[in-house]
Amino acid sequence: MGSTQFGNFNNFCRDSTLPVCNLFNPWRDQAEFFPGQLQGYNGCQLLGIGLSRGRHLGNLGSILLAFIAICVTIFLILRADRKQAAVGRREFQLFLVGYIIIEICEIFTVGGLPMGSPLQQRVVLGFTAVHLGAIVATLWVLMLNGIVGFQLLDDGTPLSLGLIILSAAALFIGTGYIALDTAFSYSGRFDSSLSGDHRNIGLYVLYQLAPLVFLAAFFVLETVLVLKVLGEKKPMLYLIGAALLFALGQIFQYVVSTHICQGTNGAINGALFQTLFTLLAVVMIWVFWSSITEDDWPMPVTGGTYT
Repeated sequence: MGSTQFGNFNNFCRDSTLPVCNLFNPWRDQAEFFPGQLQGYNGCQLLGIGLSRGRHLGNLGSILLAFIAICVTIFLILRADRKQAAVGRREFQLFLVGYIIIEICEIFTVGGLPMGSPLQQRVVLGFTAVHLGAIVATLWVLMLNGIVGFQLLDDGTPLSLGLIILSAAALFIGTGYIALDTAFSYSGRFDSSLSGDHRNIGLYVLYQLAPLVFLAAFFVLETVLVLKVLGEKKPMLYLIGAALLFALGQIFQYVVSTHICQGTNGAINGALFQTLFTLLAVVMIWVFWSSITEDDWPMPVTGGTYT
Protein backbone atom coordinates (compact mmCIF):
# COMPACT_ATOMS: atom_id res chain seq x y z
CA MET A 1 0.00 0.00 0.00
CA GLY A 2 1.45 3.36 -1.01
CA SER A 3 2.14 5.92 1.65
CA THR A 4 -0.40 8.30 0.14
CA GLN A 5 -3.14 5.74 0.77
CA PHE A 6 -2.21 5.05 4.37
CA GLY A 7 -5.15 5.97 6.60
CA ASN A 8 -7.62 6.35 3.73
CA PHE A 9 -10.94 4.50 3.87
CA ASN A 10 -12.57 5.70 0.65
CA ASN A 11 -11.60 2.71 -1.50
CA PHE A 12 -12.47 0.23 1.26
CA CYS A 13 -15.90 1.79 1.69
CA ARG A 14 -16.44 1.90 -2.08
CA ASP A 15 -15.83 -1.84 -2.51
CA SER A 16 -16.89 -3.34 0.85
CA THR A 17 -19.52 -3.13 3.55
CA LEU A 18 -17.42 -2.20 6.57
CA PRO A 19 -18.88 -0.91 9.84
CA VAL A 20 -16.35 1.93 9.94
CA CYS A 21 -17.88 3.38 6.76
CA ASN A 22 -21.01 4.32 8.70
CA LEU A 23 -18.96 7.00 10.46
CA PHE A 24 -18.19 8.78 7.20
CA ASN A 25 -21.53 8.20 5.49
CA PRO A 26 -24.31 7.27 7.95
CA TRP A 27 -26.77 6.67 5.11
CA ARG A 28 -24.50 3.91 3.71
CA ASP A 29 -24.70 5.33 0.18
CA GLN A 30 -21.97 3.55 -1.79
CA ALA A 31 -23.04 4.73 -5.21
CA GLU A 32 -24.11 8.35 -5.43
CA PHE A 33 -23.89 11.70 -3.75
CA PHE A 34 -26.35 11.92 -0.89
CA PRO A 35 -28.55 15.04 -1.30
CA GLY A 36 -27.23 17.69 1.02
CA GLN A 37 -23.66 17.12 2.10
CA LEU A 38 -22.41 13.57 2.35
CA GLN A 39 -20.58 12.00 -0.57
CA GLY A 40 -21.09 8.46 -1.77
CA TYR A 41 -18.19 6.22 -2.73
CA ASN A 42 -18.90 5.75 -6.45
CA GLY A 43 -19.20 1.99 -5.95
CA CYS A 44 -21.83 -0.74 -6.12
CA GLN A 45 -24.75 0.01 -3.82
CA LEU A 46 -25.90 -2.92 -1.67
CA LEU A 47 -29.70 -2.95 -2.00
CA GLY A 48 -30.65 -6.39 -0.67
CA ILE A 49 -34.38 -6.95 -0.36
CA GLY A 50 -36.88 -4.30 -1.40
CA LEU A 51 -39.43 -3.18 1.20
CA SER A 52 -42.37 -0.81 1.10
CA ARG A 53 -42.03 2.93 0.39
CA GLY A 54 -38.78 2.51 -1.47
CA ARG A 55 -36.89 1.13 1.53
CA HIS A 56 -34.44 -1.76 1.45
CA LEU A 57 -33.15 -4.36 3.88
CA GLY A 58 -29.59 -4.41 2.65
CA ASN A 59 -28.00 -7.46 4.20
CA LEU A 60 -30.50 -10.03 5.42
CA GLY A 61 -27.97 -12.84 5.01
CA SER A 62 -25.50 -11.22 7.40
CA ILE A 63 -28.29 -10.57 9.91
CA LEU A 64 -29.38 -14.20 9.90
CA LEU A 65 -25.79 -15.44 10.11
CA ALA A 66 -25.10 -13.06 12.98
CA PHE A 67 -28.02 -14.58 14.91
CA ILE A 68 -26.67 -18.06 14.16
CA ALA A 69 -23.20 -16.96 15.25
CA ILE A 70 -24.55 -15.68 18.57
CA CYS A 71 -26.34 -18.97 19.25
CA VAL A 72 -23.34 -21.08 18.23
CA THR A 73 -20.99 -19.01 20.40
CA ILE A 74 -23.26 -19.32 23.44
CA PHE A 75 -23.15 -23.08 22.89
CA LEU A 76 -19.34 -22.97 22.71
CA ILE A 77 -19.18 -20.97 25.94
CA LEU A 78 -21.31 -23.58 27.69
CA ARG A 79 -19.19 -26.41 26.27
CA ALA A 80 -16.03 -24.66 27.41
CA ASP A 81 -17.51 -24.30 30.88
CA ARG A 82 -17.66 -28.09 31.14
CA LYS A 83 -13.88 -28.38 30.63
CA GLN A 84 -13.12 -27.71 34.28
CA ALA A 85 -9.42 -28.59 34.06
CA ALA A 86 -8.74 -26.75 30.79
CA VAL A 87 -5.94 -24.17 30.80
CA GLY A 88 -7.26 -20.69 30.09
CA ARG A 89 -10.92 -21.67 30.18
CA ARG A 90 -12.17 -18.36 31.59
CA GLU A 91 -9.82 -16.35 29.42
CA PHE A 92 -11.05 -18.12 26.29
CA GLN A 93 -14.65 -17.53 27.32
CA LEU A 94 -13.86 -13.80 27.45
CA PHE A 95 -12.86 -14.00 23.79
CA LEU A 96 -16.14 -15.73 22.94
CA VAL A 97 -18.14 -13.09 24.83
CA GLY A 98 -16.35 -10.42 22.82
CA TYR A 99 -17.28 -12.19 19.60
CA ILE A 100 -20.94 -12.23 20.66
CA ILE A 101 -20.81 -8.45 21.19
CA ILE A 102 -19.31 -8.06 17.71
CA GLU A 103 -22.11 -10.09 16.14
CA ILE A 104 -24.83 -8.19 17.99
CA CYS A 105 -23.38 -4.93 16.68
CA GLU A 106 -23.03 -6.37 13.17
CA ILE A 107 -26.80 -6.74 12.90
CA PHE A 108 -27.13 -2.95 13.15
CA THR A 109 -23.92 -1.78 11.48
CA VAL A 110 -23.61 -4.16 8.53
CA GLY A 111 -27.15 -5.53 8.29
CA GLY A 112 -28.37 -2.63 6.17
CA LEU A 113 -31.47 -2.00 8.26
CA PRO A 114 -33.67 0.72 6.74
CA MET A 115 -33.07 4.14 8.27
CA GLY A 116 -35.68 6.86 8.03
CA SER A 117 -34.83 9.31 10.78
CA PRO A 118 -31.84 11.09 12.35
CA LEU A 119 -32.46 9.12 15.56
CA GLN A 120 -32.05 5.82 13.74
CA GLN A 121 -28.91 7.23 12.18
CA ARG A 122 -27.45 8.12 15.58
CA VAL A 123 -28.28 4.65 16.91
CA VAL A 124 -26.35 3.06 14.04
CA LEU A 125 -23.40 5.38 14.71
CA GLY A 126 -23.44 4.38 18.38
CA PHE A 127 -23.47 0.68 17.51
CA THR A 128 -20.67 1.32 15.02
CA ALA A 129 -18.44 2.78 17.75
CA VAL A 130 -19.15 -0.23 19.98
CA HIS A 131 -18.54 -2.58 17.04
CA LEU A 132 -15.13 -1.13 16.21
CA GLY A 133 -14.08 -1.08 19.85
CA ALA A 134 -15.25 -4.66 20.33
CA ILE A 135 -13.29 -5.89 17.30
CA VAL A 136 -10.03 -4.41 18.57
CA ALA A 137 -10.60 -5.50 22.18
CA THR A 138 -11.71 -9.03 21.27
CA LEU A 139 -8.70 -9.72 19.07
CA TRP A 140 -6.47 -8.33 21.82
CA VAL A 141 -8.07 -10.85 24.19
CA LEU A 142 -7.46 -13.61 21.64
CA MET A 143 -3.78 -12.68 21.46
CA LEU A 144 -3.50 -12.72 25.24
CA ASN A 145 -5.06 -16.18 25.19
CA GLY A 146 -2.00 -17.23 23.24
CA ILE A 147 0.16 -16.06 26.14
CA VAL A 148 -2.05 -17.68 28.79
CA GLY A 149 -1.11 -21.13 27.50
CA PHE A 150 2.48 -20.61 28.63
CA GLN A 151 1.28 -20.26 32.25
CA LEU A 152 3.31 -17.15 33.04
CA LEU A 153 0.46 -16.40 35.44
CA ASP A 154 -2.02 -18.84 36.92
CA ASP A 155 -4.98 -18.88 34.54
CA GLY A 156 -8.48 -18.14 35.74
CA THR A 157 -7.28 -16.06 38.69
CA PRO A 158 -8.52 -12.51 39.41
CA LEU A 159 -5.08 -11.21 38.42
CA SER A 160 -5.06 -12.97 35.06
CA LEU A 161 -8.65 -12.07 34.20
CA GLY A 162 -8.27 -8.55 35.57
CA LEU A 163 -5.24 -7.78 33.42
CA ILE A 164 -7.01 -9.03 30.31
CA ILE A 165 -10.26 -7.20 31.01
CA LEU A 166 -8.62 -3.89 31.94
CA SER A 167 -6.26 -3.84 28.97
CA ALA A 168 -9.08 -4.82 26.60
CA ALA A 169 -11.31 -2.13 28.13
CA ALA A 170 -8.62 0.48 27.47
CA LEU A 171 -8.50 -0.47 23.79
CA PHE A 172 -12.30 -0.62 23.60
CA ILE A 173 -12.72 2.84 25.12
CA GLY A 174 -9.94 4.39 23.05
CA THR A 175 -11.22 3.02 19.75
CA GLY A 176 -14.84 3.77 20.64
CA TYR A 177 -14.02 7.36 21.54
CA ILE A 178 -12.24 8.03 18.24
CA ALA A 179 -15.19 6.50 16.39
CA LEU A 180 -17.73 8.61 18.29
CA ASP A 181 -15.66 11.78 17.90
CA THR A 182 -15.42 11.09 14.17
CA ALA A 183 -19.17 10.51 13.85
CA PHE A 184 -20.45 13.30 16.10
CA SER A 185 -17.56 15.81 15.84
CA TYR A 186 -17.20 16.31 19.59
CA SER A 187 -13.78 17.93 19.27
CA GLY A 188 -13.67 18.54 15.52
CA ARG A 189 -10.30 16.80 15.39
CA PHE A 190 -11.47 14.18 12.88
CA ASP A 191 -13.80 16.33 10.79
CA SER A 192 -11.41 16.17 7.83
CA SER A 193 -12.05 12.44 7.57
CA LEU A 194 -15.72 13.03 6.74
CA SER A 195 -14.88 14.08 3.19
CA GLY A 196 -12.37 13.39 0.45
CA ASP A 197 -10.53 10.11 0.91
CA HIS A 198 -11.88 9.72 4.49
CA ARG A 199 -8.40 9.73 5.98
CA ASN A 200 -8.43 8.77 9.65
CA ILE A 201 -5.05 7.57 10.91
CA GLY A 202 -6.29 6.65 14.39
CA LEU A 203 -9.06 4.35 13.19
CA TYR A 204 -6.87 2.98 10.42
CA VAL A 205 -4.20 1.86 12.87
CA LEU A 206 -6.61 0.58 15.51
CA TYR A 207 -9.25 -1.00 13.26
CA GLN A 208 -7.28 -2.12 10.20
CA LEU A 209 -3.74 -2.81 11.38
CA ALA A 210 -3.79 -3.64 15.10
CA PRO A 211 -6.18 -6.62 14.73
CA LEU A 212 -3.89 -8.14 12.09
CA VAL A 213 -0.92 -7.79 14.43
CA PHE A 214 -2.90 -9.41 17.27
CA LEU A 215 -3.97 -12.30 15.02
CA ALA A 216 -0.45 -12.88 13.74
CA ALA A 217 0.92 -12.85 17.29
CA PHE A 218 -1.74 -15.35 18.40
CA PHE A 219 -0.84 -17.69 15.53
CA VAL A 220 2.89 -17.50 16.31
CA LEU A 221 2.39 -17.99 20.06
CA GLU A 222 0.11 -20.97 19.61
CA THR A 223 2.43 -22.50 17.01
CA VAL A 224 5.33 -22.32 19.47
CA LEU A 225 3.15 -23.75 22.24
CA VAL A 226 1.94 -26.71 20.18
CA LEU A 227 5.16 -27.61 18.41
CA LYS A 228 7.80 -26.74 21.00
CA VAL A 229 6.03 -27.21 24.34
CA LEU A 230 3.44 -29.87 23.67
CA GLY A 231 5.39 -31.55 20.91
CA GLU A 232 2.25 -32.22 18.87
CA LYS A 233 1.29 -31.60 15.25
CA LYS A 234 -2.38 -32.47 14.89
CA PRO A 235 -3.68 -29.29 16.62
CA MET A 236 -1.83 -27.26 13.99
CA LEU A 237 -4.33 -28.52 11.41
CA TYR A 238 -7.12 -26.78 13.35
CA LEU A 239 -5.09 -23.61 13.81
CA ILE A 240 -4.12 -23.43 10.15
CA GLY A 241 -7.74 -24.17 9.22
CA ALA A 242 -8.92 -21.25 11.35
CA ALA A 243 -6.37 -18.94 9.72
CA LEU A 244 -7.43 -20.02 6.22
CA LEU A 245 -11.13 -19.57 6.98
CA PHE A 246 -10.52 -16.11 8.39
CA ALA A 247 -8.40 -15.19 5.37
CA LEU A 248 -11.18 -16.38 3.03
CA GLY A 249 -13.63 -14.13 4.83
CA GLN A 250 -11.33 -11.14 4.39
CA ILE A 251 -10.84 -11.92 0.70
CA PHE A 252 -14.59 -11.96 0.19
CA GLN A 253 -14.92 -8.70 2.13
CA TYR A 254 -12.13 -6.68 0.58
CA VAL A 255 -11.53 -8.22 -2.86
CA VAL A 256 -14.52 -10.18 -4.12
CA SER A 257 -17.31 -8.12 -2.55
CA THR A 258 -17.65 -5.51 -5.27
CA HIS A 259 -17.73 -8.18 -8.01
CA ILE A 260 -20.48 -10.12 -6.22
CA CYS A 261 -22.44 -6.89 -5.77
CA GLN A 262 -22.17 -5.98 -9.44
CA GLY A 263 -22.97 -9.53 -10.55
CA THR A 264 -26.15 -9.65 -8.45
CA ASN A 265 -27.21 -6.04 -9.15
CA GLY A 266 -26.75 -5.13 -5.50
CA ALA A 267 -28.67 -8.07 -4.04
CA ILE A 268 -25.73 -9.32 -1.97
CA ASN A 269 -22.03 -8.65 -1.58
CA GLY A 270 -19.05 -10.15 0.20
CA ALA A 271 -20.19 -9.16 3.71
CA LEU A 272 -22.45 -12.22 3.87
CA PHE A 273 -19.53 -14.57 3.20
CA GLN A 274 -17.23 -12.66 5.53
CA THR A 275 -19.69 -13.22 8.37
CA LEU A 276 -19.95 -16.93 7.50
CA PHE A 277 -16.22 -17.62 7.24
CA THR A 278 -15.45 -15.62 10.38
CA LEU A 279 -17.97 -17.73 12.30
CA LEU A 280 -16.37 -20.91 10.96
CA ALA A 281 -12.94 -19.57 11.93
CA VAL A 282 -14.12 -18.92 15.50
CA VAL A 283 -15.53 -22.44 15.71
CA MET A 284 -12.23 -23.82 14.43
CA ILE A 285 -10.31 -21.80 17.02
CA TRP A 286 -12.54 -23.35 19.69
CA VAL A 287 -11.79 -26.81 18.30
CA PHE A 288 -8.08 -25.97 18.35
CA TRP A 289 -8.25 -24.71 21.94
CA SER A 290 -10.24 -27.76 23.00
CA SER A 291 -7.72 -30.08 21.35
CA ILE A 292 -4.76 -28.65 23.29
CA THR A 293 -6.54 -28.73 26.64
CA GLU A 294 -7.24 -32.46 26.72
CA ASP A 295 -6.21 -34.38 29.81
CA ASP A 296 -3.84 -36.71 27.99
CA TRP A 297 -1.26 -34.19 26.82
CA PRO A 298 2.27 -34.85 28.13
CA MET A 299 3.44 -32.78 31.06
CA PRO A 300 6.43 -30.51 30.33
CA VAL A 301 9.55 -31.17 32.35
CA THR A 302 9.87 -27.52 33.35
CA GLY A 303 7.53 -24.56 33.43
CA GLY A 304 3.80 -24.54 33.93
CA THR A 305 1.37 -27.42 33.87
CA TYR A 306 -0.62 -28.19 30.72
CA THR A 307 -3.69 -30.32 30.79
